[in-house]
Amino acid sequence: MNLFVFEFVSGGGFCDKPLPLALAREGDMMLRGLLADLRELPGVCTTTSRDPRLPPLPGVRAIVPGPGEDGAALYARGAAAADAAWPIAPETGGVLEALARETLHMGKILAGCSPDAIRLTTSKRSTACALRAWGVPCVPTFAHDDVLPPLPGPWVVKPDDGAGCDRVILVPDWRAARDRLAADPRELVAQPWIDGPALSLSLLCDGRGARLLSCNRQHVRVAGGRVTLEAIGVNAVADRNGQLAQLAGRIAAALPGLWGYVGVDFVLTSQGPVVLEINPRLTTSYCGLRQALGINAAALVLGLLEADSAVSSPPPAAGTPAFVSLALDRGD
Repeated sequence: MNLFVFEFVSGGGFCDKPLPLALAREGDMMLRGLLADLRELPGVCTTTSRDPRLPPLPGVRAIVPGPGEDGAALYARGAAAADAAWPIAPETGGVLEALARETLHMGKILAGCSPDAIRLTTSKRSTACALRAWGVPCVPTFAHDDVLPPLPGPWVVKPDDGAGCDRVILVPDWRAARDRLAADPRELVAQPWIDGPALSLSLLCDGRGARLLSCNRQHVRVAGGRVTLEAIGVNAVADRNGQLAQLAGRIAAALPGLWGYVGVDFVLTSQGPVVLEINPRLTTSYCGLRQALGINAAALVLGLLEADSAVSSPPPAAGTPAFVSLALDRGD
């Protein structure tokens, strides 16, 4: 199989504008981790793309943007020459959804979530509504036309379609959150701050079910009203009572079309896990899965192309936690 891997930031998505170095570094980490896994798979011939402002990838076939070629055109060119495409891109602005739809429009195999699932999970408000309908505990999410309840404590204001900690602001109370929403009513949502450890799940999904690969600890810094993810402890939290595997299955049932690698951000409260958002794509935690669990996650994902049954759900391997550092502040 000829596979085209497109990491949006490091692979040409910003070829016509300044390159955000922190995002490029994070994207490059994910790309290198994925390419290392794919290199081990017999019968898989991988091509990627590369922003010429970044160092070349040794031993990897890469295409570069041509004169006047933007990221969308570059992706279409790479996917056209392949049997399958694996896009890695932010959900913001519908970028990932557009790449997924283009893949299917070209008649290629999409190694990722369905466009409809991406569209749903791109919106934090829509995601919360879908999860609540299935009884999945999730953070209350409010838009400008909602009445914010006077809950005590700080609130978080963020873009409804934001990725990661991008433009995430911590405000002191619900009134400040209401004022922030009023200032930018089209884009923002507000959520009450949830106390508890910031964690994430790495899942393998098949469109109907989910297998829990690891539970990861997020090292988050809050300073000056800004929230920054600084590092991740991959497989640092054990699912001792099986509640996280159950959560994974409920999320997959509530959001059909999740396929391949999917990330889930959540907070573990005294009452149990509370979901913050769903990432329908590779996340930085992928970079530590091989070291932590000794698995080739790319092989598991591509293996779903030939599997007829739902994802099996064995308990995650014990392994050893792997530490993934994000040295640069992505909010700068």
